[in-house]
Amino acid sequence: MAEKDTIKKGKIKQEGVFNFKELYEFIYKSLKDEGYKVNEKTYSEKITGDSKELQIVWQAKKKVSDYFKFVINMHWLIVGMKKIKVKKENKEVSTNSGLVEIRFEAVLVKDYESKWEDAPSWKFLRGVYDRYIIRSRIDQYEDDIEDELEEFIAQIKSFLALEGKR
Repeated sequence: MAEKDTIKKGKIKQEGVFNFKELYEFIYKSLKDEGYKVNEKTYSEKITGDSKELQIVWQAKKKVSDYFKFVINMHWLIVGMKKIKVKKENKEVSTNSGLVEIRFEAVLVKDYESKWEDAPSWKFLRGVYDRYIIRSRIDQYEDDIEDELEEFIAQIKSFLALEGKR
């Protein structure tokens, strides 16, 4: 079985005006542009009166070598989402308001194809390989996925800040 190490966790939480469709597309496109394959595991809507509650779970995966894979898990929670009208450049535009919370988890997956699992001796050798032979490469990949997640969260925060000011 592949070995998974959670490297970093993060969260975005913002209440206010945002365009859900544009946010959804921005995050999806950003992941695709970085080489990730995005899998939407859950999408549920609960309508209460004139507002919605959304729960979305995404898993984005990117192969970085024959042995390593980056995984970013995202759990969206949008509460009290309502359609509103705002003035933008003297035009009335339809958008959304509510509370957006997205939790992120960056995971480094080693031996994702489980090639080192066939026999106990291979599993032992994988431990030696990881600990002594490729330790510096593992450290580098951990830094890389941590940096990617931090940059990704910063981009989303900037996007939401711009959306709220429009």
